[in-house]
This record gives sequence, structure tokens and C-alpha cells, in this order.
Amino acid sequence: MVQSPPKLITVDEFITNYGDSDCYELIDGELTEMEPTGPHEQVSGFLGRKVNVEIDRLDLPYFIPPRCLIKLLGTSTAFRPDVLVLDETRLINEPLWQQEPVITSGSSIKLIAEVVSTNWQNDYARKVEDYALLGVPEYWIVDYLGIGGREYIGKPKQPTVTICTLQEDEYQKQLFQNGDRLISSIFPDLQLTAQQIFAAGRSAAM
Repeated sequence: MVQSPPKLITVDEFITNYGDSDCYELIDGELTEMEPTGPHEQVSGFLGRKVNVEIDRLDLPYFIPPRCLIKLLGTSTAFRPDVLVLDETRLINEPLWQQEPVITSGSSIKLIAEVVSTNWQNDYARKVEDYALLGVPEYWIVDYLGIGGREYIGKPKQPTVTICTLQEDEYQKQLFQNGDRLISSIFPDLQLTAQQIFAAGRSAAM
């Protein structure tokens, strides 16, 4: 039996039909189901809480929207990051923001964090390229299970946070493991270790 190829949809169709659902992203016109586990959501929530505390402490004009899409202009792709830090002062330039929580410009974004799950290839490869092209200044890949490829997190594989910092149009990557304190260009005084993040994903099993 020959399977027919999946029906491709546009970003506008995706926003209309799935914009309010946290279960899907759109990659090259194909609907991609997101299947986060409980520990995945614990790690995302922990990260968001820690970053929000730092935003509040420094009284920065940033915030983390609970539901937001990133639309890549000129493509059929829309990502739904686990943690997204936006600059309120830039939203006036976002053409869709008043109608939909959709971001189209990297200048509106301060930081994106993706918590790695079974589709880790997207986080380590595809999104690295697309977020760099968009101009996102800092991208965190939070692999609390250590399931990414050895070419990304080393051998033996272990839980790793990769912080990608944009230099010109490419990301420079730094890996953090165990008790390493994260080094962020957006939040340089953030007191957070890789191990603290990983522990958030293990607390459900305790």
C-alpha cells in the first residue's frame, strides 16, 4: 500500500487552526506534534521561574509569554519555544502582535530555551540554524536527559545545557554540565547551575 504524502499547510492556516494549541509546531509545512512529558514541563517551568526572577530583580522590560509562536518569514515554519523572553519595547514593530501572539522578528527576542525531548535533532540542528538566521541573540538547548547526539554533547553522553550566543550571523556554543554555572550574555549575573536545572526534571521520580 502506497502512503500519500502528508498535506502541507501554510503558516497562516497553522495559526488559524492550531495557534491556540500547545501541541503542535509547523516545520516546512508539516504539522509536528509536540509530546512533552511531565519532567519536560517541570524543567521548562523551573527555567521560566528563574529567568523571571532575574528580569524582575533587574527591572528589565522583558517578559515570558505563556503562549507564543515564532513565524519564520518566507518559510512554512512556525516554532513554539519552551521558554521565550521578549523585549516589550520592540513589540510595537511586530505586525501580528495586536491580533495574535506571533513574533516575526529576532529583534523582539532576547532569549529562547528549548528543552530537549525525543525529537532532539530539531533542537540541535534545525533550530540552531533557523534561530541564528532570525537573529535571536541567545539560544539555550536544555538536554536534561542527555539524549542528544555525541557530536553535540560529547562522549560519554550526559545531561548538558548548550548556550548558543550569536556572533555576527553564527552561534558560538558553550556546553555546561554537572555543577557548571551557566554563562549568559543576556543575564550575566544569573546564578544558575546546570545541575539545578537537571534536578528539576528528576524531582517527579523522587
